[in-house]
Amino acid sequence: MAAAETDEVREGLEHFVGKPMGPPIVAPDPVNVPMIRHWVDALDDRNPVYLDEAAAQRSRFGGLVAPPAMLQAWTMARPKIEGIAERGGAPMEIRQDNPISALNAAGFSGTLATNSELEFVRYLRPGDQLHATNAIDSISAKKTTGLGQGYFVTWVTTYTVDGEVVGRQLFRVFKFDPRTIGAPR
Repeated sequence: MAAAETDEVREGLEHFVGKPMGPPIVAPDPVNVPMIRHWVDALDDRNPVYLDEAAAQRSRFGGLVAPPAMLQAWTMARPKIEGIAERGGAPMEIRQDNPISALNAAGFSGTLATNSELEFVRYLRPGDQLHATNAIDSISAKKTTGLGQGYFVTWVTTYTVDGEVVGRQLFRVFKFDPRTIGAPR
């Protein structure tokens, strides 16, 4: 895009930067041993501090803890299956006042998750009730990739227990216009 050109779509997204992505989230269940068991069985992670109470008591944790990589899993919404294809695979209706909805409406309906970075401040323990807030970190200028033209949207989720920050996740997606696939770069 030439320097003199304006990008009305991008300009319309600027007001989202620094704002919440949606309402605060409360995990549907507290951190619990049955879900930890499912996770470690699926990943064949036999670290005893996750399920062996005696070993966990002798560890630096002094009791059971959840695998750190489960951080996001605790706050994931239960999916509403009906209409999921029409929502592009989203587990629930997406609020209309966020950049993802705005880009969908502007024709940038393709979504590709590009990266995720997790920061763990402390291990979660059974009984912890996780809360999360999401804020838009950045929205790129329009880019042309092999998937077509679109925008990289990045948000940061902050996870807390009783007001204490326990972790953060940076998540980035490429929202692209499928009609531009194969466009010259």
